[in-house]
Amino acid sequence: MPTRASGRSLCSAGALPRPCLIPWSGTAVAHGSVVDPASRNYGCWLRWGSDFQNPEMARLDPMCWQAWQDNPNAMWNWNGLYRNGSGGNFQAVIPDGRLCSGGRTEGGRYNSLDAVGAWTTTDIGADFTVKLYDQASHGADYFLVYVTRQGFDPTTQPLTWNDLRLVARTGRYAPSQNYEIPVTTSGLSCRHVVYTIWQASHMDQTYFLCSDVNFR
Repeated sequence: MPTRASGRSLCSAGALPRPCLIPWSGTAVAHGSVVDPASRNYGCWLRWGSDFQNPEMARLDPMCWQAWQDNPNAMWNWNGLYRNGSGGNFQAVIPDGRLCSGGRTEGGRYNSLDAVGAWTTTDIGADFTVKLYDQASHGADYFLVYVTRQGFDPTTQPLTWNDLRLVARTGRYAPSQNYEIPVTTSGLSCRHVVYTIWQASHMDQTYFLCSDVNFR
């Protein structure tokens, strides 16, 4: 049975335990995602990929339920949420309210990730590490890590660029399958969204990844 948890309140105690960082081999070979704190679609796949037709998901994990019902390919392709040719001008190509889908409107595959609601959270502290799995070993020109401003409520508000505060910017990472980005914050509590931008090195390919967290 997958590990499940429900983020029912702004400071919910029922947050997601740290996931296993080695995705199983049944997923499509593609690219990558943040695996800790788990991105929205990776988390839904991790908890429900082997049990995605279980009606209990609607009660235990309602945001994942709506995502699975909307388009299961968002979870089966948890490692493919990227867009090409942004030229670093991310705010120009991704409109407010569409940050978690990376503005990927074609086919509607990732639209459900922009849904406002109580997504399952991962508990973190003020100092935490973003861990990213790069299945294709693309490398990174850089990573940008943002956290939502204190007072932003992801259960009732769509995510906008003005809600984000930059907390980490890295340099280049050599091609590998596992990357770690140390992050230091202060003054944050309760629910937030960690927004990670991964600029891959092999071409102008950028990943936009929302992770729901609860600062302890």
